Amino acid sequence: MDRRKFFRNGSLFTLGATVLNPFKTTAGVIEVNDSLKNKKAKNIIFLVSDGMSSGTLNMTDLYLNRKTGKGSNWLQLYQDQRISRALMDTASASSIVTDSSAASSSWGGGVRVKNGVLNIGPNGEKHLPIWQKFKRAGKMAGCVTTVPITHATPAGFCVNNDSRNAMAEIAEDYLKLGFDIMMGGGNNYFAADKRKDKKDIYAAYKAKGWEVVRNRKEMLSAGADKKVLGVFADEGMPYSIDRKSSKELTDNTPTLAEMAQKAINHMKDSKNGFVLQVEAGKVDWGAHANDIAALLYDQIAFDEAVKVAIDFAEKDGETLVIITTDHGNANPGVIYGKRANENFDSIQNYTQTNEWILNEIKPSSTVGQVRDIINYANARTISDDEAKHLLTYYTGDMEKEGGLYNYKKLPFKAFAEMQQKYNSVGWISMDHSADYVELAMFGPGSTLLKPFVKNTDLHYLMLQAAEVENKF
Repeated sequence: MDRRKFFRNGSLFTLGATVLNPFKTTAGVIEVNDSLKNKKAKNIIFLVSDGMSSGTLNMTDLYLNRKTGKGSNWLQLYQDQRISRALMDTASASSIVTDSSAASSSWGGGVRVKNGVLNIGPNGEKHLPIWQKFKRAGKMAGCVTTVPITHATPAGFCVNNDSRNAMAEIAEDYLKLGFDIMMGGGNNYFAADKRKDKKDIYAAYKAKGWEVVRNRKEMLSAGADKKVLGVFADEGMPYSIDRKSSKELTDNTPTLAEMAQKAINHMKDSKNGFVLQVEAGKVDWGAHANDIAALLYDQIAFDEAVKVAIDFAEKDGETLVIITTDHGNANPGVIYGKRANENFDSIQNYTQTNEWILNEIKPSSTVGQVRDIINYANARTISDDEAKHLLTYYTGDMEKEGGLYNYKKLPFKAFAEMQQKYNSVGWISMDHSADYVELAMFGPGSTLLKPFVKNTDLHYLMLQAAEVENKF
């Protein structure tokens, strides 16, 4: 097929006034690099570090450089000038500050929707999610994530729903829609003893020929002849640093890179290609908690998944890799001071998340026990007065902290403020921000990227790069 003729006559250029194609030039011809202009993307790997502010990307590169002498895989692509790069506006239809469901829906459905919904417009109109479009075009499709597989970001590529919280329903939708490999957390939405309606969704998947895997060993040995559902935790999967510090978690829980590799291997021989979303969902949760160990080490785990995708794309030559985030969160950064280097380097000695630390502290804990717990996890402790202050959150003398994903009301903010004196990491909030975010692309289709885009533009870019007409 002649690529230029396809896009001159195809529906991407004839959508009319309701949906403008952001990549159409005034002459109706797209200018691309000569080395890629006749290539199409047979496969697409879309990597999302959920809730990654620029400061998170920056700190991860600093951390790796200072610890290993080699920075992150993501920023190495920038340094080697091997990718197309842009800033992306992440707003939703209801706010300049998006949530993950609206952000993912902008990519999934190609339009901005209100926060909290999945590919449903203000008048109830349903926008067909992009992974369904690619399935109809004959491609295999899947998602892997470190949060529930039914969570907002994978769901935004796959389903329509009035509420991102309808995760039990979304678990059933995936089965009806017939995706090829779906892995992450979320047992609470599949297991009969966890669901309110007591339906055994695992049994329903098995009845339709899926292979259900529940731990790392089962995932690694899963065959390529069946669709695969992998569920490795009740809600989100363990944070990377907590996983690394536990033999049981290490043995039983796959990393994001391992899940990404498994999904690629599962779909790579598809005659018509595949599409895969890879999400580091708990980067967002770590940012909401101002938990530097959770945030930083899960971003490093995401960076390892980036390498998996790029390595495959380099050898394959037909794969577009998209690397980005859906929005900023908490905007962390290293704060100026005489001991900034030494303080920031102390994070190299952390062995647990703040979530682990704060769950270890009990109302009955003594000041000495609190200091010992923190010293074990951070290789540096806090003062007696700070420990006493922290204990007031457990004894009821202080108003307990709320916050998204903080169901136990743990004092994340108070503890992060104490840590700042020792690690020089500051935070502006515990919630999403309206930042323009980093966006990088590698492989066929990457030359379509403009220096500044809206989040919705990626929907049409993916269709165009893969030469799939927007006719569904």
